[in-house]
Amino acid sequence: MISGETLVSALKIIIVSSIFFVWFIRYSNIVEEFKSYNLPNWLRDLVGILKISFSLMLISPNVNVAIIGSLGLTILMLAALGTHIKVGNPIAKMLPSFTLMIFSAFIFSFHIG
Repeated sequence: MISGETLVSALKIIIVSSIFFVWFIRYSNIVEEFKSYNLPNWLRDLVGILKISFSLMLISPNVNVAIIGSLGLTILMLAALGTHIKVGNPIAKMLPSFTLMIFSAFIFSFHIG
């Protein structure tokens, strides 16, 4: 049986790796996605800074910092999901945002509860 701590640690690794992969390795896809949604460059950059910052906060040894990071990511992923719905993307395109939102919310609830 996997302990709650182990599961949370694994989810944190998945989230941080995913965000770094998307915002560094596949950044050109992010640029195109924001353009296709007619969102401004400043918003794309702000979202990137926040996602990277919140993901780094997740792996902090300070639980309070991890709580802020997980809550911030939950909110950002909820906004991303809302954007996908607003532009009419298929469910397959919504799945990464939804998954990271659920993982972040789980981490948040684990730390506060």
